[in-house]
Parts: sequence; C-alpha cells; structure tokens
Amino acid sequence: MKLHTSVGGVSRQSSALQPRKGLSLRTPSGSLRAGQKVRAAEPISPLDILKQENQLLKQTIKETKGSISELERELANAGVDIPSLDNNLDVAAAPPTTPEDFWSPALTVPSNHRLIEKYGQSSPMPNHDGTECFKWDKLLWSQAGHFKYRWDVFRNIRNAIDQNEGGMDKFTQGYRHYGLNRGTHEGKTGIWYREWAPGAKALCLVGEFNNWQPKDQHWAFKNQFGVWELFLADVNGESAIPHRTKIKCRLETAGGEWVERIPAWIKWATQEWNEIQYNGVYYEPPEVGAPGEIDDNKSYTFKYPRPPRPRALRIYECHVGMSSQEPKINSYLEFRRDMLPRIRQLGYNAIQIMAIQEHAYYGSFGYHVTNFFAASSRFGTPDELKAMIDEAHRLGLVVLMDIVHSHASKNTNDGINMFDGTDAMYFHSGGRGNHWMWDSRLFNYGNWETMRFLLSNARWWVDEYKFDGYRFDGVTSMMYHHHGLSYTFTGNYEEYFGMNTDVDAVVYLQLVNSMLHDLFPSCITIGEDVSGMPAFCRPWQEGGVGFDYRLQMAIADKWIEVLKTKNDYEWDMGDIVFTLTNRRYAEPCVGYAESHDQALVGDKTIAFWLMDKDMYDYMAMPGHGPQSPVVDRGLALHKMIRLVTITLGGESYLNFMGNEFGHPEWIDFPRDDTYDTSTGAFIKGNGGSLDKCRRRWDLCDAPFLRYKLFNAFDRAMIHLDKAFGFVSAPHQWISRQCNGDKMIVVERGDLLFVFNFHPTNSYTDYRVGCKEGGEYKVVLSSDEEVFGGYRNVTKDNDATFRTQPGNHDNRPYWLQVYAPSRTVVVYALAEHADKEADRKPHGVPGLGIKGLGPYYER
Repeated sequence: MKLHTSVGGVSRQSSALQPRKGLSLRTPSGSLRAGQKVRAAEPISPLDILKQENQLLKQTIKETKGSISELERELANAGVDIPSLDNNLDVAAAPPTTPEDFWSPALTVPSNHRLIEKYGQSSPMPNHDGTECFKWDKLLWSQAGHFKYRWDVFRNIRNAIDQNEGGMDKFTQGYRHYGLNRGTHEGKTGIWYREWAPGAKALCLVGEFNNWQPKDQHWAFKNQFGVWELFLADVNGESAIPHRTKIKCRLETAGGEWVERIPAWIKWATQEWNEIQYNGVYYEPPEVGAPGEIDDNKSYTFKYPRPPRPRALRIYECHVGMSSQEPKINSYLEFRRDMLPRIRQLGYNAIQIMAIQEHAYYGSFGYHVTNFFAASSRFGTPDELKAMIDEAHRLGLVVLMDIVHSHASKNTNDGINMFDGTDAMYFHSGGRGNHWMWDSRLFNYGNWETMRFLLSNARWWVDEYKFDGYRFDGVTSMMYHHHGLSYTFTGNYEEYFGMNTDVDAVVYLQLVNSMLHDLFPSCITIGEDVSGMPAFCRPWQEGGVGFDYRLQMAIADKWIEVLKTKNDYEWDMGDIVFTLTNRRYAEPCVGYAESHDQALVGDKTIAFWLMDKDMYDYMAMPGHGPQSPVVDRGLALHKMIRLVTITLGGESYLNFMGNEFGHPEWIDFPRDDTYDTSTGAFIKGNGGSLDKCRRRWDLCDAPFLRYKLFNAFDRAMIHLDKAFGFVSAPHQWISRQCNGDKMIVVERGDLLFVFNFHPTNSYTDYRVGCKEGGEYKVVLSSDEEVFGGYRNVTKDNDATFRTQPGNHDNRPYWLQVYAPSRTVVVYALAEHADKEADRKPHGVPGLGIKGLGPYYER
C-alpha cells in the first residue's frame, strides 16, 4: 500500500483525498453492482444537495483520518517517532514595520498559550572505555590510561545514581526535596523544610512567621543521612509561612555555637536598605498568573517557546544591574523594556547574563555566590526574571546564564560556607578548600551531596527559569589542582592528563553536561577554559568533557598585547592570524575581541587602548566639534579588529554590553576601601559610587557623537552573519597574511574578506585569490560614510569585480580590488548584492545584501 501522508508540515496524499471520477453529487449514495446502469438524476432540492455534500465531507474526513492512523501505525512499527502536534500553538511573525521585524521577527502566540516543557531521556552509558574521542586526535592514545580511569569514575557514579537515587532525572531535582517546598504529611498540606547539615547538633526554622522565636513545632529532626526535616502544616487553609516573609534556620554547630544561616536551597534572599546581612525569603506566590501576566501576588507562567538552537551564537554578554544609563541598579523589568529591543536591533541572537545567582557583595560581579538557587534580589523578584526571559524568547533570543560552580563565597553569614560549623560539607577542608587568589571556597566535586547540590542547581535554572544554557565560569580553576595560577600551558598532553588534574572536577563536568544535554536537548554549554584541554568540546558519549563551546580567551589577550606593546608598523599579520585560528579541530570555540574582563577598572577596553583620553574631547561628528587623528585611527581599527575576530576567531562570537559602540568608561562597582587578600596591599574604594557602573547609551544614541558610527558597523557586521552564516561556515581559508603590505585575505563561507591594516598605504588593483569564479560586488565596507569612513570603497558604486582563472595565493581564481588603508571590505557573488538594500524597509545601514541573504537565519 503506497501512502504519502502529512503531519506537521510533511506532505500527505491519500486515496481518500483524490477526486472521485464519475461520482455526481446528484447521484444517491451507495455502490453500483456490476452491469447496473446509472439512471438519470432526478431533480433534487438545494437542501438535499447540501446534506449530501456534508455527508460526503464527513466520509472523506473519516477515510482520511483512517489513512493517517494506518500510516502512523506503520511508521511506529518501523521504529519511526511521530512528533505530537500542539494544536494550541500558532507561532507567527507580526507584520514587519522595522528592519528588525524582517531580520528578527517576534513571535506571536494565542493569548492563553502556555509553554509546556518537553524533556529528553537520560542516555544509556556507551559500551566503550572512554577513548572514542581519540578518533579526532590519535596523539591522545599516549594518555589512554587517564581517559580510561576517568571514564570508569564517571560510569561508576552514573551507575550509583541509577541504583541508589532513582536515576539522573530524579537525582537532579533536589530542589523539589530540599529547602522549602509545598507538600503533604499524614494527610495534611503544608511546607516541608529539609536541610543537609550533618555536623549540626540541633536545627530549627525562625523568621517573621514566628517572630524569630521557635516554638516546639519549629524544630527539625535529623535522619541517618544528616538531613534535617521539618513539616509545617497550613493553618486555617493558609500557609504557615506567608509569601515573601523572611526566614532563616537557627542551628547549633558541631562546636556548640548557635548561629543563624540562610537555608542552602533558598529560592530568594533579600537585603534591607538599613541592614548589612541578607535574609532568606519564603517565596511562594499564592496564585498562578495567566500566561505572560506580571503580578506581585501571582507566579509567572511562561508563554513563549524556547528559540531553536542557532547554527552560530552571536552572544551579547550583559549585566542587568549595570545596564541602566543612569547611575543606579537596573531591574529585570527595565532590562526587559529597554535592553532587549536594543539587542534585537543589533542582530544578536543570544544574551549571556551575568550575576544572576545571589551574591552579597555587588562588586564581585556576581562571581562570589552566596545563594545558589536564588535569583539576585537587587534586580527584582524571581517572577520578574522569568518575565524578562520569556520576553527574550518572544524576540527570538537564546538566554544563557553565567553560572558559577567553580567556587563559592567565604561569607558565612549569607552563604553556605561552614554551614553546620564544619570546614568541609560542600567543600574540601583545609588549604585545598580555599582559593588564595579569589579568597573563596572550593567545592569537593567527589562528595555525593555536593554533586546533588550542584547538578540540581544546574538543572534548576534551565527548568524553573527557562534559561537555554550556561557559560560555566572558571572551569580551568576547577580542572586542575593548581587552578591555572602561575602555570603556563605549552600544549604538552602531560599538562592536561596527570597528577595536576582534578579528576573529580572533570567527571563532575561530564555529569553536568550529560544531564543538561539529555534532559534539555537544545541546551547549550560553554566552558571558560584557558588551558585548551583536549576533548573539552567533544561529547561525553565519546569520553569528552561534553561542552558545546570553549571560550577562546587567548584572542582578547593577544589584542591587548598588540595594542599595548606594538606600533602600527610592527603589527604581525601572521601572529594575529595564528592566535585567531589556534584552536582544536572539531572542538567549537566562541571568539571575542574583548569581554567584561577587559572593561573592568584596572584594565582597558580596545576603544580605550586605541583612543585613550581623546575619547573625552574629540568624539564629536564632523561639524559638531574638534576632530582628532587618534580618534580617526581608533574608529578604523576598532571596526577591523572586531570583524577579523568574528571572521576567524571561532564558530560563534561574543561581545560585552556597550563595547560595540566603544564605551568610554571602565566598569567600577561601588566599593569601600579594602585590602588585597593575596598581597595585603591597600585598595582605595570609590565611596560606594555607581557612576562608573552603568552604560552610557545616551552617547551611543546622540546623533552628534561618533559613538553611533561604531554601533552602526557592529550592527551591519552582525547582520552579515545572519545573512550568510559565515561564522559557522566550515570553509575557512586564509590565502594571504602579508606583513609587508599588512594585508589579510580570508575566505569564510561564501564571502571574501580583504583587510588592509597598513597605517598609510592604500593599494590599487590589488590582486586577491578566491575559491569561486564569477562576478563579485561589495556587500560591506568599513569605509562607508555611515560607519565614519571616506567612501573610497562603497557598495553605492555598484562596481563589479570579475575573476580571472589562474593560480594566485594557491587559489584557482583571482580578482583585483582597491584596498584603502585601515579598511576592510567584504565581497560576495554579485547575485547576492544589492546597493539599494539599506534604502528598503528591511535595510540595515551600510549593508548591501539582496533581501535577507542566501543563508538567512534569525
């Protein structure tokens, strides 16, 4: 039986849907016997015709459904999964009115649509010895013993979780058991409180609900595993602990001291304006809001689906608190209203949010976490964070979180350090449990409850808040006993796989990657690793660590080195290209020219290295103030550095908030006078000022300042990737890296990039090689007027560059171009170019692409 069917957009045909030859609607229903003659149809009323048509339609629908069901049974028997249809979901783009509506259309769903998470299944353990990843690098066989050992550790832990904890799915939902959760006990409804504190002698719950004085029923009992349990039944149908009231646990430590602690699994913690310490807060809204509704007394219900995983990430690294133009701490809802549309307009498809986990010290940039399951209360409530993420999803933005599992704050009053009075618990004891440079505690990744805590934490933010993945901070510190401090990695494999390696930490990373990718198949994980550990970005199923991307941290360091130590004539094209492309085969990287690290006080952004003090006096547009050759140079090189980095630096790209327009100020969080914990040196504070802890969007938006030129080029550069997908394109070929001419010529995907870094020389009829023959045109030039250029090369000239056959720079074709000094020009086949593009409704200023490009992806 041959059937072609259709579910969810797949073409279907069925015999039931074919025209019925010889059947007249005026013919009474029923089959004809052989030899029976068809009588002439008798007159029939319009009503009878309508009845017969309805009957025929019902019969057709019934037959069609039967054919579909039959096909689905056949497919199921053949082992083919049939995706279920969500009939309530009607995702469609709103009518476009702005360029971003064309390039990044927002989603629309029915007003009552509610997101339903679809989970994956835990993968079975592969039947090998952990060396499958060696097929990508035969040299790894020299370290086979190490890989086999860590695979055995990983497999044994997975098996133990399956046998003793009911599987990875259950084990990683510790937040449903520990902390404060609604539940039942002996037929009563109320709140369960559970806390692992094996060293504690006694423990009770105190807070505003009992006026900070525990009654008999507020004392917990300790089980054989060191877990304290307490049930508080509802009173007259109301929760014993009201929503948004303060709580802490009071316990007697192993040493006999009575202390108060914020529950380790607390979901919100706040600090009063007139207090130093934080308090835990019982956060359980009494009502459930409608999808997309924001109400203080209702829990937020997600409305929009997660965006599909993009072919390449264009990450906008951001910080909610410092995203305001004003010297204040911004909120989740303000970020939602003001920042998300700005990011969408620039063309980025992902945001990476810093400082979400609660941190008592604002100046830590979120890296000294005190409450791992609590969304930072400085910026708003947990439900307001959810509303912000849902809006990002509506705009098609992937939302990544900067998660800190590499260390924890030493703060004992607000955090989990010495929770039960002992030095260990979640951490190593003694010197191994302390990071001397960061002044923080180091986790014991081999401890069972530490694994439960951290794995559940990684799941919590993806499951509860709908984050789409993580950037794992400080992974190098995790993976090595020396934490990467005062250590230089040369590439010798013994440096990665030996006694220096913390196998428990590496196995934890394998566990968290396997859990996230199994249960949330679209989840993205990025590891901040400076060491370059082999197999870091190979799947855990092969014996790799399992990350999707590694941050290519060496690139930013290289740019700072070049700008700090070399004049323009000393720039080494080969050295720059080597750093940009020095990454392991089949292990994707996120490239970036600068991140938040370079923007912090004590360092300089690329814009500051290029223009320094001239940024304060000479950033006016021509005709609006004095000009400076330093700024002219800075503007030209800023554009080139960013484009050569996104072109060669990896399979994805990252930019820190504000750096796209050359933000003139460093980041300086409010801080008091203090001392360096490693040297004892005095560090002067800034009096608690927020003046340098903000982003000056007013400078970027001012029509009379040159900051808008930086911003315009970044927008065009990002949209170039949306159109051509060159960042993730497998084809990458550097045909020229000439120090004499200061030229770099690159093919990436279908595009041809010509960089001239020479400070004074421009080249006419400069011959460049290319892969494809044909006619080329300019689609992007840093010399466009809208980018602050001089229009020496512009798409508006509509010049055609015809290739000639013949080997040049080991390429089969060549063409001749004009390469102005300190300019980059991008060429594409003429069929993809349109000089009028930026004057059309979808146009991005300075970008000459036909339509949305040949390989458009939002």
